[in-house]
Amino acid sequence: MLEFEQVVLQVNCQKGKKAEFTEIVNETPDWKTEVLFDKKDGISGAFVVESISAGKCGQLKLKLDNESCRENQNLELEVPVALELKIKEKPEKITAMYLFNDWWTRPDFIKDFSEIPERTQIAFLKYKDRYVCLVPMAGRQYKTYLAKGKENVIRMEMTAYMAGMSKMDEPVFLYTEDVSLYGAIEKAFSWLASYKGIRLKKDRRMPEIFRYMGWCSWDAFYQDITEEKVRAKAEELREKKVPVRWILMDDGWLATKDELLYDYAPEKEKFPSGFSQMIQEIKQNGNIAWFGVWHALGGYWGGVLPGSRLEQIEKEHLCYTSNGKILPGYKEEDAFGFYRDWYEYLRNQGIDFVKVDGQSAVKNYFENSVPVCTAATGIHKGLEGAASYMDGAIINCMGMAMENMIARPSSAVSRNSDDFVPAKENGFAEHLLQNAYNALYQDELYYCDWDMFWTSHEDCIKHSLLRAISGGPVYFSDKIGETDPEILKPLGYHDGKIIMMDRAAKPAEECLFTNPLEEGVLKLTNIASYGDHGTAGGIAVYNLTEKEQTYHFSPKDVWDMDISEKYWVYDYFHKKAFLCGRNENMTESVRKGGYAWYQIIPGSEEGVFLGLTEKYVGFAAVESVQITKDAMTGIIKEQGEIGFLSKQRPKQVFCNGADVTSLMSENDKVYSIALESKAEKACITIIWK
Repeated sequence: MLEFEQVVLQVNCQKGKKAEFTEIVNETPDWKTEVLFDKKDGISGAFVVESISAGKCGQLKLKLDNESCRENQNLELEVPVALELKIKEKPEKITAMYLFNDWWTRPDFIKDFSEIPERTQIAFLKYKDRYVCLVPMAGRQYKTYLAKGKENVIRMEMTAYMAGMSKMDEPVFLYTEDVSLYGAIEKAFSWLASYKGIRLKKDRRMPEIFRYMGWCSWDAFYQDITEEKVRAKAEELREKKVPVRWILMDDGWLATKDELLYDYAPEKEKFPSGFSQMIQEIKQNGNIAWFGVWHALGGYWGGVLPGSRLEQIEKEHLCYTSNGKILPGYKEEDAFGFYRDWYEYLRNQGIDFVKVDGQSAVKNYFENSVPVCTAATGIHKGLEGAASYMDGAIINCMGMAMENMIARPSSAVSRNSDDFVPAKENGFAEHLLQNAYNALYQDELYYCDWDMFWTSHEDCIKHSLLRAISGGPVYFSDKIGETDPEILKPLGYHDGKIIMMDRAAKPAEECLFTNPLEEGVLKLTNIASYGDHGTAGGIAVYNLTEKEQTYHFSPKDVWDMDISEKYWVYDYFHKKAFLCGRNENMTESVRKGGYAWYQIIPGSEEGVFLGLTEKYVGFAAVESVQITKDAMTGIIKEQGEIGFLSKQRPKQVFCNGADVTSLMSENDKVYSIALESKAEKACITIIWK
């Protein structure tokens, strides 16, 4: 457990005044450690570390004396307070998740705290006998970052992005540990959710919309979106029989001037009649069931246009900031009023959901007007209350700063990485890196959205596999005429419903503290339902280095899959299978830029169902399984190419009572039945004797 030898408190004031307190800590086994900072130059405080159910939590109290009518020294804006904690036990390795811009985090794989990147908002620590999750806290007003310290000194910097404050009583950090990193992270966010009064992912309702495949306008049109183009894309999807069920109209539809919003209605030159008629006709002519629109948290990027009709209508719900912005109010009731009025209008126009971007701009929007955590808490509560008009269907985006992540009460979906950029050279590796490691912690609260992709892109198969194992929404953004239905077929059913895995794909244990851009491979694992009440799993392997890599994998890599004596392993891309034990290691190699996908199904030596073999997660289509020594029967959710693995060649195969043995093909232990592809269940019986 975390133990300190020394605590240093640094205080920086607006007018140049600085103070530093250094205290030696005599750590005791008690549940509480308190370090008092005696008054110096009118500054006093206390640092308290308490044992809690999840681990330990640090709290800082600080007060600057203020005289009634004289000039005073108050806290500065950027780094008003810093704590340096000298620890007794140095970790072996650290993975630091840092904000490389205001919106997104990515990992840095380092040896000690002297290498911590600026604005690190969570750190994973590896010790010889345990793992630690260290979360700098976002409190009521202030948030904390990890910053560059020393080899065995943790530096934490606190800011409210508001100068002139004279006191604080705020949480500083949360520390949890476990024999696995996954367990330490789960402990941390279970406690955080309770502390902040928000829901864990398991308690959030995934909107039905996002369980189906979608298309987004962004990478197809960028801001040059029009009614004509939306209609043309919808018609292409209909003609190609692509099972898309929703369309998201991204940035470009709004009525704006100089990045400021002046009306709730769409831009008249682009959508002359609004949305209603277009949406109604597209829904009538095809399979599109839902439409959504994009907007920024501030309405548009810069907020509301001064002097506009919108400003006059919403005046009572707006905040006029010290830096000249006009924004939806930061108080819950004001934010609710602004978004409610907008969403009521949009619902009347046929809009079913929203994507809300630029969320971590809260610190920029309200700087020197409202403490960052106060603003984030209020505006998210108001936004989500108003989203009841959309049945709570929100895609949260550009919002991975901790003050946003732990302020959303109930919305279910959050983007998990920076944008997929089609033209970015070698962009896939960075895109995968961010999604894989961000999911380690964001998955505790949200269904992770791994962003859109192009089915016509050079990396389209790698991207489609990522979406299949992401455990979140799946949507693409091809230009008109460029959607390839074959790339999408492995992702879902006939009706467009995604074959969604149970959690976000996460790095295997051996990858948690190793940079996959430089050495080895990145192994991602996930699980999904199999049969009546069990789970099977999968391991995706990606080579992100510049040379061929040899790697090992084992069923035990999928730590949360059902435990069994035997597992069937199916190599999806090479169509081969073998039987192995839980701890048995397999060795393979993968070329530069290469990838692999292994389905791992617990089962008996007699055999298991693969389900729909053309789907990446086809085993999740298996609704139920019954196995005897003589036969195996399974219910498959729909018909198509249905596969099973068996040590012996079956004598007969039946589908819904009809003998289909003649349709069976065989490749070593891999068998398949090529049925007509249709949205009807199949009862498959395999007779061995």
